[in-house]
Amino acid sequence: MAWMKLLYLAMALIVMEAAAGATLSDLVVGLPGQPEVEFKQYAGYVTINQTAGSALFYYFVEAQEDATLKPLTLWLNGGPGCSSVGGGAFTELGPFYPNGTANGLLINSQAWNKVSNILFVESPIGVGWSYSNTSSDYRLYNDEKTARDSVLFLLGWFKKFPEYKNRAFYVTGESYAGHYVPQLAASLLDYNKNSKSHTFNLKGIFIGNPLLNSKIDTPSTYDFFWSRGMISDETYEGITRSCDWDDVDLGSSDYNLSVSCNGFINAGINETNENLYIDPYDVILDSCIPSIVEQELRLKQSLSHQSIEVDVCLSYERVIYFQLPEVQKALHANTTGLPYPWSMCGGPVNYDGHDLDFDISPILANLVKGGLRVWVFSGDQDSVIPLLGTRSLIDTLARDLKLRKTISYGAWYQKNQVAGWTFAYGNLTYATIRGAGHMVPYSQPARGLVLFSSFISGKPLPTNPY
Repeated sequence: MAWMKLLYLAMALIVMEAAAGATLSDLVVGLPGQPEVEFKQYAGYVTINQTAGSALFYYFVEAQEDATLKPLTLWLNGGPGCSSVGGGAFTELGPFYPNGTANGLLINSQAWNKVSNILFVESPIGVGWSYSNTSSDYRLYNDEKTARDSVLFLLGWFKKFPEYKNRAFYVTGESYAGHYVPQLAASLLDYNKNSKSHTFNLKGIFIGNPLLNSKIDTPSTYDFFWSRGMISDETYEGITRSCDWDDVDLGSSDYNLSVSCNGFINAGINETNENLYIDPYDVILDSCIPSIVEQELRLKQSLSHQSIEVDVCLSYERVIYFQLPEVQKALHANTTGLPYPWSMCGGPVNYDGHDLDFDISPILANLVKGGLRVWVFSGDQDSVIPLLGTRSLIDTLARDLKLRKTISYGAWYQKNQVAGWTFAYGNLTYATIRGAGHMVPYSQPARGLVLFSSFISGKPLPTNPY
């Protein structure tokens, strides 16, 4: 009937106009102190539960060139409970990062939106500027709820940006995103099986320094410390002898380890100076002196200084920048007047620590068998989730799946320098990044961009100088 067709057409136009209006209202005209750029950026909220009044905050940047031809990539930081906007977007791989005075922004010359449109989301509820009007939402979050809410967020986001619905889509992240990313990917594929309308065009996942199996990742920390000469032989032998990692429980205060084991672990903390001047997430990166003048003087002492291209005080500067009222207004953030300030990892969300011990390997195996492109990578200066455990886990996974090795273990390059080492089993690739810590795009931005570009293009890493 003609009138029915006209009704459906009218409804479709209303939906399209509403989506276009929402998109326009989320357009970021310009951030305080931002250099001029050609690409568009958006920020705002996606409501995931109207009844509870819960919404997730996002920041989205279009690709610098040919945005309509490039894929869409979602980035998630870990924690659990840390900000993807503060971490990924404004510290690591986004187009800007705060300057030394924290009142403006600098261009990130190695931003990942050179090769993809990039979406960052503050997840779960209570992280960054994401919030709920129902206090019980903050009490106990877990991986299952995080994945569910992320699916709802994406469905709502695609309503705002319908032009991206059919775009090639990748889910990426680091650290505890070793849980978030594979579980979200599995949830999206499950959704596709049951959906009669929209399906997610998921092509692959990309995770760095990921927590995948605590019984492997935790002991590898002490192997890393000892191999770098950071703890004594006596302490390492004591940990090896006294600690039963099969019983590890990262959700408990003492990890469910023996008194003797925890005693040796504490000795290791003292020997590494972990709580003073050594950052366990990047053991070769200098500590921040929270004084801009002192920091600049120290970095200028030697042009060959290891930290010369890395602002080791960026974590301080981003907090100052994000707490500026004019920054929040430009980002359409904190529109409800949250009763707590923005923080990188200190929001009100109470995450179920027992989920840290969940083995992600079976989920990864299913994703590989399902044909998704799965890349796992490790900055080789991270002691929190060292390459030692991750590399062995990926090798074991490949053997269990009886995969054929397609790229033998060897170096890969960024221009004329060895950037790390890699191997591959078909659609499963593993790579290390030389000189990088836990946050690869932060500590080795050029090498991180080569890695990501190779993943997005579906090409192997360059194994010869160029």
